[in-house]
Amino acid sequence: QVQLVESGGGLVQAGGSLRLSCAASGRTFSSYAMGWFRQAPGKEREFVAAISWSGGWTYYANSVKGRFTISRDNAKNTVYLQMNSLNAEDTAVYYCAAGRSYGTTTWDGMDYWGRGTLVTVSS
Repeated sequence: QVQLVESGGGLVQAGGSLRLSCAASGRTFSSYAMGWFRQAPGKEREFVAAISWSGGWTYYANSVKGRFTISRDNAKNTVYLQMNSLNAEDTAVYYCAAGRSYGTTTWDGMDYWGRGTLVTVSS
């Protein structure tokens, strides 16, 4: 069982940066691939970024590529999402998720999900 708790969301001006964190419980964190997803008001939930258990593989949605960076610290049981050059379209609830399968980039392909943290970008 893995429990995930996101933090770091808030209000930021367009062009600004935020770093989200996702703290995981359990001793097997390092064996899970991790991902970030988001859901904007009135829109479908979408994939943002994913990282392998070792951190050696990362993958991004085209909409955030070059602006967002996913990373992890297995010693701290934490995955991060550094978000730069934020714009209004990035406003959403951001969720982290853990999955046993390598390369998973779908919500349903994950095994555990956090409750989300709200990011609001003002224009």
